[in-house]
Amino acid sequence: MNSILGLGKYLFAIPFAVFGIRHFMYADAMAGWTPGGAPMVYVSGVALIAAAASMLLGKYDKLATVLLAVMLLVFVGFLHVPAAMKGDWTNLLKDLSLAGAALMYAKTSAKDSSIIGE
Repeated sequence: MNSILGLGKYLFAIPFAVFGIRHFMYADAMAGWTPGGAPMVYVSGVALIAAAASMLLGKYDKLATVLLAVMLLVFVGFLHVPAAMKGDWTNLLKDLSLAGAALMYAKTSAKDSSIIGE
């Protein structure tokens, strides 16, 4: 059972790496949706890849998952609330649940508390 539960870290982290890579592949298309345009798409892509790497390596993973949650909540507020007001709640709920999962990871699974203590 523990080996199955151990997959959780990878199932959580790897999609963020993929999302980050896609931010670079489709930056021009995403720039129109984002305040700050293409530069912010690249910054968020780097942040997503860094968070995934941090979780996979277990280095600064507590800090990374807290910052990931903050970023996802910013996405909720600036990108997804306006869409939800028009009836599309999908991305708002997705990013809200991922932010919650990132905070749970920081609380229960993070290995490196060197910057953000217990």
